[in-house]
Formats: sequence, C-alpha cells, structure tokens
Amino acid sequence: MDALMAKRSFLPSIPPQDGEAAERVPDASSASRTLIEQTYATLRDDIVEGRLVPGSKLRIEHLRTQYAVGAGTLREALTRLVSDALVTAEGQRGFRVAPIALEELEDITELRVQIETEALRQSIRHGGDDWREGLAAAYEALSAEEQPITADRRRVWEGLNQRFHEALLAGHDSPWTRRVLRLLSRHSERYRGYAISLPGGARDVHAEHAEIFELAMAGRDARAALALEAHIRATPDLLLHALREGRLRLPGVVPFAPLRVPDSPLAGNGEARASSRQFSAANADTANGEWPDVRPRRY
Repeated sequence: MDALMAKRSFLPSIPPQDGEAAERVPDASSASRTLIEQTYATLRDDIVEGRLVPGSKLRIEHLRTQYAVGAGTLREALTRLVSDALVTAEGQRGFRVAPIALEELEDITELRVQIETEALRQSIRHGGDDWREGLAAAYEALSAEEQPITADRRRVWEGLNQRFHEALLAGHDSPWTRRVLRLLSRHSERYRGYAISLPGGARDVHAEHAEIFELAMAGRDARAALALEAHIRATPDLLLHALREGRLRLPGVVPFAPLRVPDSPLAGNGEARASSRQFSAANADTANGEWPDVRPRRY
C-alpha cells in the first residue's frame, strides 16, 4: 500500500495580512483542529476511491509516514471515520478499512430509493423559481463533464454529480434528509468506482440524468421519482451482472449468483438463493498482498 500512495503533508500555511505590524500567530487548538479535519478528509477520500483497500489494516505507524501527521491526529481522524462507517475499530487492535459487501450495497440502495425519491417528489411540488434556476445550473455543469466520464476526471465528476443530486432535492426543506443522503451517497461512491472502471459499459449516465432533469423541470413528480429510482438501482445491477459474468472482483467479497433451475423433486422450490459473503479480516492482509480468487461460484 505504501508504494501506491505518495507522502502527504497537511501543515497549514497562514500568510501574513497586509498592514499588520507583526505576524499573527494562529491559535494552537484551531490549527490542530484544522489538521485533523484535513487528515480526516484525505483518509475519507482514499477509502472512498479505493486507494485504501476494503478490509485492510490501518497501521498507525505506516499512516504517520504516508500522511505526515502525528499518531494523535490520525487516531482522532480515524475515530471520526468509524462514526461514518468507513472504518471499523477493533478494540485494542487498532483500525481497519470497512469491508464492502453486496448486502451492504443492497441496503444502501433500498434506503436511497425510499428517502431520495420521496424527497424528489416533495422538492418538485414545493420548489420555486430559485430551485429551478439552481437545478438548471447544476445540470448544465454536470452535462459538460460527463460526456464521457473519464477516470482522470472522476473526482471532478463526483463533485458535480453530488451537486446535481442535491439540487434535485433542494426544494424539499429537510436538513436531516440531506445529511442522511450525503452519508449514503458517500458509501455508494465506493461501489460506483468499480462500476465506472468496468470496460465496455453500455450505460448512458448522462441520458439518465437528462431524463430526471427534464421530468423534474416539467413538474412530473411521479415520473421523475421512477426515473430516479431506476438511476439509483443501475449501479448495483451493473455490478451484479459483472460479478456473475466473472468480469469483476470486489476485494473481500465472494458473491453467489442467483440461478433459476427447473422445478423437480431434487430442486426443491426451483430457486437457488443468492447471497454474498465477506472474508475474515485476516484475509484482507495476505502475505503476498494479493486478494484470493473471488469469482462468482455457481451451483
């Protein structure tokens, strides 16, 4: 992991102000808090974007070198990430990057569908001219970046994509809805990165956004909610198909593809149930740094 990540420095730089007789000295506690915030944000991005591998051990002594900060700063930042469910704490044994699993993605997807589609309906019904102007601006900025989406511009696209989704819901005055959806979106982004990296994808994300935008602007709340639901479900569906076809591996996840077989005395109800399983934490740190073969098993 050290070879993949450049050493980072977060020492704040505070330029002197014109007209001051002496250089201002920043408050020590404020500077410390800023350093923790910066470390937290960078660790969060490295987890969400997959540079810190799901399930991998987060060793303080290694992270101090990689991020150029002290152990206390790292522990506080990691504790915040535990609250975000992006890191797991192991008692006295330290921290790990939270694993990924198909069950988790399904849970996140269902919550987003339930909360986000209802918020969109309310936003369309109650949003005024300011909402429409904000949504149009967000859509225009996103459209310029996602035709097509490229790997080197993914972070920029992710920011504009989040801005568009938040603009869709801005007509619904519910701060808690926005907070919950922002957390769910961050976890969805972990999986979306794998979907974007799939070769030969036939999905037209811009067309999906265009449909949602046009329906929202036209005031067709029910149709817009249906289009948004299909859009939210597209990523897990794409990942599941890629896993079934052996075109994708997810670190630490062994998917079992659902298969329908003809009813027979031996087949029971004629349906094999699907599930996904996580490797034990020990499997996240293999001796040679490679993940086991996790291609879908078929029965």
